[in-house]
Amino acid sequence: MADDDYVYDEASGEWMPASDRAARMPPADAAILVRDAVGNLLMDGDQVTLIKDLAVKGAGQTLKRGTVIKSIRLTGDAQEIDCRYDGIKGLVLRAEFVRKR
Repeated sequence: MADDDYVYDEASGEWMPASDRAARMPPADAAILVRDAVGNLLMDGDQVTLIKDLAVKGAGQTLKRGTVIKSIRLTGDAQEIDCRYDGIKGLVLRAEFVRKR
């Protein structure tokens, strides 16, 4: 991009030179740290335990406190984890409701 190109920065709500916005952006290889309810660092493949009952929308069932979820996957969001559970396809849980096992 040329120095006279401007881009809209949604975070600040301002138009700024493209070179300034590129300098403010975090590096693409920066890892997102996902922490559970008590602060433990979560990684792909970890097992977690639910810390409260969760009603699963669209599935018509409730996951009870103490339920073990095996082999989680991180989604790239600091608060969401992707997992599988019997009978529920595409289950995404908030990290604040799980504890590392």
